[in-house]
Amino acid sequence: MDKVEKPSSDIYAVDECDFQSRVIEASHATPVLVDFWAEWCPPCIALAPALERVIAESVGRVKLAKVEVDENMRLAGHYRLRGFPTVILFHQGAELARFGGSRPAHWIQEWLAEHWEGISRHG
Repeated sequence: MDKVEKPSSDIYAVDECDFQSRVIEASHATPVLVDFWAEWCPPCIALAPALERVIAESVGRVKLAKVEVDENMRLAGHYRLRGFPTVILFHQGAELARFGGSRPAHWIQEWLAEHWEGISRHG
């Protein structure tokens, strides 16, 4: 997990053991993006810098939890993931939205902006 751990407290690795506390429960205070990724997946590796940039620019409005799927297959199965990377936005303990595949930072920012209204209504 050290490979994905970043110095920012807004970006952190999670696994099946702490998913409930660090994603589901944490999303009641701050929305959490979950990046389901794999080391063998080139689009996953390409997506990581874009996600990190978006989180850095969000200045604490959203956090990023990274789940390595090979080590956490039950989580991947629970959320019925069909491909990787898959990014799911959690808010108030529930899935709000998801997207799959590698995307540029500006696309992710626009995608998040579309969902801020829903977060504002429920938050």
